[in-house]
Amino acid sequence: MKLIQGKYESTIVVHKSKFIGQAFRVNTMEEIEDILNLTRKKYYDATHNCYAYRLGNHIQKMSDDGEPAKTAGAPILDVLLKQDIENILVIVTRYFGGILLGAGGLVRAYTQATVAALEHASFYQLEEQVRFKMTITYSAYQTLLKLMPYIKIEETSFLSEVVIQGHTKVEFFDKIKEDAYQYKLGDIKLIRIGVFPIEIPFDIST
Repeated sequence: MKLIQGKYESTIVVHKSKFIGQAFRVNTMEEIEDILNLTRKKYYDATHNCYAYRLGNHIQKMSDDGEPAKTAGAPILDVLLKQDIENILVIVTRYFGGILLGAGGLVRAYTQATVAALEHASFYQLEEQVRFKMTITYSAYQTLLKLMPYIKIEETSFLSEVVIQGHTKVEFFDKIKEDAYQYKLGDIKLIRIGVFPIEIPFDIST
């Protein structure tokens, strides 16, 4: 399962028809309805505003918005399913260019517009990781940054000592104290907050 962050957009032209593909990260039905309404207002003069969305692994919907059945919403959704992307809304707006594309041509055009909108997207995946809080000395802080690349720092506070909040893979949590001892970072204070689903860059090798 993959997630995108933010919004991505691309435009293609097929036989004088312009297809504007937009991909949005969404988490609720309210977000989806708001984006659809705003898009319809923005492109009020378009011939069609076709779309498909997936919320989690169980909720999905598509709309041909006046195009022949299964020539627009279905190919958009098919791309999302094949790429295993969830929590996403893709809208493809068409301005008719005067040349009929036929059913096969429409399927190809809406597929291409969806793929183009996702071409430059950054993908993420959810992974169970340990969130922690760590307190260390200033002198140990720079050493930690160099020697513990497996921890991801979310927030740093520079007080009488350095207080770090971050996360790491579950199997690496115990390694923090082991490495602190090995690299002589002193008596660090390490608190395990808990295990949470964290968004991390998608590994294309998985």
